[in-house]
Amino acid sequence: MDVDVLADAVARASRREPFVLATVVWRRGPSSGHVGSKAVIDADGSVQGWLGGACAAPTVVREARSAMADGQPRLVFLGQSDELDQRADTVTVPMACDSEGAMEVYLEPVLPRPQVVAIGRSPAVSSLASLTIALDWEAVVIDDGGNPDDHPHPDLVRTTLDLSGLGVDRSTAIVVGTQGNYDEAAIEAALGTDAGYIGLVSSEKRAASTFDLLRRRGVTDEQLSRVVAPAGLDLGAIENAEIGVAVLADLVARRATGQLSGSSRLSAAAADAVDPVCGMSVDPLTARHRSSREGHDIVFCSAACKAAYDADPAAYQSAVD
Repeated sequence: MDVDVLADAVARASRREPFVLATVVWRRGPSSGHVGSKAVIDADGSVQGWLGGACAAPTVVREARSAMADGQPRLVFLGQSDELDQRADTVTVPMACDSEGAMEVYLEPVLPRPQVVAIGRSPAVSSLASLTIALDWEAVVIDDGGNPDDHPHPDLVRTTLDLSGLGVDRSTAIVVGTQGNYDEAAIEAALGTDAGYIGLVSSEKRAASTFDLLRRRGVTDEQLSRVVAPAGLDLGAIENAEIGVAVLADLVARRATGQLSGSSRLSAAAADAVDPVCGMSVDPLTARHRSSREGHDIVFCSAACKAAYDADPAAYQSAVD
């Protein structure tokens, strides 16, 4: 068992870092990967652990980044081209390097749950936190100067206005419900993060007054444009506790349309390039083996393919064009 890899995965999950846990579930020798081998692949393609050699690893990394992008697990088969049609419901990739080995790797993306950080102490904050948990989202309450025992349900309670270490990203909503006690300080703290949503629970009149004070403190209109005030759907005259329903309903709607999802740490997967010698897909961002011809950057899956191309570029010109 790859204990160090699993420990690394747990640590990343606790920091709300997106990653993919890759596991070799089948192999045919000769192949450097072994059944049960695991690796953690992060958003920029870095690998912690061991999966395979020069042919397998770049392909697994590319597919892992795609899994992070769509949030869907997948089984990847790497083998000889004449075997590919035998693998239904599997991502199949020809591995035409010197080895005749093959392997299957299961890729499991681990992405942060949507997170709601509710700042303040009020029935609206309490109801918002409870409803967030009911959706299996992550609920954090920040009650500056408060008592953690007053908030028994959230995943985390802080009694100081501190957003550090929460892994705030575009899947995070920060809702300020401080009832005028420290609205300005809370909004300034929220604006210093990558939160996908910042909302202020207030009347329109108090929101305008709060924005004026923030402008005098140096906050720009461009920054303030990130703040939704009043927060939540307009449900008319409702009780304070029901404001939590209005806010969460708005957050659910925004998430459904992609406004509150994803992570600022996710890197877009690069378009595949093709090794002109063996035909294997290669990630141009991570490829180690490269040649240049007539101003074009050509990438290869292995040193052997690069050597074959460099020895007779004309033989592979049609694959490059």
